[in-house]
Amino acid sequence: MTSTPLKFFFIALLILNSAHAAAKPGKHAVASAHPLATEAGLEILAAGGNAFDAAVAVAATLAVVEPFGSGIGGGGFFLLHDADKNKDVMIDARETAPLAANENMYLDDSGNVKPGLSKEGPLAAGIPGIPAALQHLAKKYGSKPLTETLAPAIRHAKEGFDVTERYRFLTQYRLELLRRYPETAAIFLDKNEIPETGYKIIQTDLGTTLDTIATKGAKGFYKGELAKKLVEGTNAAGGIWQSKDLSKYKVIERSPVKSEYRGMEITTAPLPSSGGIVLSTILSILQNYDLTKLSNGEYTHLIVEAMRRAYRDRAEYLGDSDFVEVPVKRLLSPYYAAGLAAGIRTDKATPSTALPGAANIQAGSDTTHFSVMDKQGNRVAATLSINFPFGSGFIPPGTGVLLNNEMDDFAAKPGVPNGYGLVAGKDNPNAIQPGKRMLSSMTPTFLEYKDRVAVLGTPGGSRIITMVLLATLNFHSGGNATQMVSRPRFHHQFLPDQIGYEPKAFNQNTKLELQLLGHKLVESSREYGNMQVIVWDKKQKALSAASDPRGEGLAKIQ
Repeated sequence: MTSTPLKFFFIALLILNSAHAAAKPGKHAVASAHPLATEAGLEILAAGGNAFDAAVAVAATLAVVEPFGSGIGGGGFFLLHDADKNKDVMIDARETAPLAANENMYLDDSGNVKPGLSKEGPLAAGIPGIPAALQHLAKKYGSKPLTETLAPAIRHAKEGFDVTERYRFLTQYRLELLRRYPETAAIFLDKNEIPETGYKIIQTDLGTTLDTIATKGAKGFYKGELAKKLVEGTNAAGGIWQSKDLSKYKVIERSPVKSEYRGMEITTAPLPSSGGIVLSTILSILQNYDLTKLSNGEYTHLIVEAMRRAYRDRAEYLGDSDFVEVPVKRLLSPYYAAGLAAGIRTDKATPSTALPGAANIQAGSDTTHFSVMDKQGNRVAATLSINFPFGSGFIPPGTGVLLNNEMDDFAAKPGVPNGYGLVAGKDNPNAIQPGKRMLSSMTPTFLEYKDRVAVLGTPGGSRIITMVLLATLNFHSGGNATQMVSRPRFHHQFLPDQIGYEPKAFNQNTKLELQLLGHKLVESSREYGNMQVIVWDKKQKALSAASDPRGEGLAKIQ
């Protein structure tokens, strides 16, 4: 016979488990940068797949219909929450440097960086991680085979997708590069010109490559005939890939960065993404201030000063922690953040050159994100990239695989800005090494209170972290998904020493306040970012989703 205390314990446990089981969204949500990718995710969810199956479908479809943002020839980070196990994990599918790479590969005989080499053509390409990630998600977390989850992407590759104004704009940005390579121009241009809206982009070779991955898994990409085509095509055009670069590639499961801001739990990207550490450092600094009692100028000033210090640490300390020692524990310590906060003056901007380490540094987008939540509460925040729009611009003949130019995310030389203006300190923890993963700014993130959860992320190069930061502060203040993606944005990254801001971010009084504090303001020529957010309000039993109005994406509940 069960004793009374033990009986009460089992009753309490049953109630707890029942409450946990009841705490499910009950619906599916997908938010991505392209309507066809969102619909692909919902198609798989409607067929009984889970959030991880949907993530495979969305990622692969984006690789087809958003070639300027991500692709099979790129990499990224998938932040997962397994609802049944109450477990968070990061799938690191970041590209790696080829084994023949070295830290001087982009320098001339005088030790100066050769313009363009790390941004254009096959020498700029790291070893892709997305094919390995798709298989890993399908086998370990999904419930559907790749033949099913890749079907929408294969369909859109073979049947084509319509050119949009966004496609035309980003094609213009790298038109001369696309024209340089006949294989690329034949696919993405119309008679060597930017296609008109409605023109169909058909990618037969990419469809065949996706077919191979669907039937043979990752080994169909990293080994065999396709791998041979990738290596031979890349090297014939000036690359340095080897067959063992592909055969040795592995995704890595990593523990996410966990931090807290005024009762809100933040789960975000670990190294080799700088996103989690930089985001957490900024928020930890801001814990020392009551932002609700400040004017717009004072509020912005303190956030900028926190950004400045966190990005300085990015330059000084961060790199692939499998290759360099990074003081992660110290950087995430609230005591360290309090020390950084102590150096902030509320009445004056701190020149970046006045911060420790800056004396050794000279002054000096594209990507995609999607968010998924299924009715069981599983969730995925995934930020994927080929770096600049259309990556390296190069497709190895017969593969359809547009290669990334992520090698530019390494620091080719201490103090010399990369394509996003980011620098590394004198010890260059982000130096090129064979097999190393380049530092990233991608910041897929979960935000969580007991009664509210947000799944978010955005493309945007070095500005990714500050966009996620501003959305995080908005969520903390009670903002919903639409408010989070729509919020006007501003950014500071240590060097160059200036506040970049969207046209509608500041009114005239705020601009004047900031200038009087000593800040240099630089208005962006256009809005930036393409955030995708899902919010689950447990108290209201409501699921909502929003796609950034700056982009052409779709957020949908089903």
